[in-house]
Amino acid sequence: MIARWHKVLFLLMLVACVIMAAFLIRLRNRAQDRLHAEATAAPAEITEGPAAAPHTVTLYVPNDLDASMTTVQRNIALPNDDNAKARALLDNLIASFHADGSTHPMSIASGVNEVYFLPVRAAAGQIGRDKIAVVDLSGALAAAQPSGIEPETLTLLAMLATLHANMASITQVHFLVDGQPRETLAGHADLTRTYLASEAIPEARSGSAADQGAQ
Repeated sequence: MIARWHKVLFLLMLVACVIMAAFLIRLRNRAQDRLHAEATAAPAEITEGPAAAPHTVTLYVPNDLDASMTTVQRNIALPNDDNAKARALLDNLIASFHADGSTHPMSIASGVNEVYFLPVRAAAGQIGRDKIAVVDLSGALAAAQPSGIEPETLTLLAMLATLHANMASITQVHFLVDGQPRETLAGHADLTRTYLASEAIPEARSGSAADQGAQ
């Protein structure tokens, strides 16, 4: 006979799955609406709102040769809004993939549609300060990603590590592509799961002084 607490746990998990499914459907619909609006509207200047003074941020840049990540310091102006700030961090990281001499080359200089946040519930069911970042990647970035388990995983972990290093409350990251769930990034790295900050490589090597001074 199934214990009562097993039934309660199953019901709680079922409710959580339904809530997550509804949230992902909402993200997909919002992405589709935004893409439709961009296709029909006249070009307009995109603004992220008022930006704060330049901040020193830490980017985790992958190295495909030895499957490691190097920490690189950059001075960039970050928006005050957390969603825009997370997107700016990832755009700067992806730009480093596209730069000359990149150790993780990619033929695209940006590729994040949006970043949303969900609260992480504590064991007692209360909402804590930790957040899940839902990163909506563009289909163009997924198409530009070199296929293979190591380069794909490095791309995802570099994004996770960069977000957590600069916004410590982000402890988990879930990825979408053009607002929709997807099985893999480019055929290998799993996008059906949520990645934990503890999975990112903590012993990353420090970048050179030239890298640290780059803008």
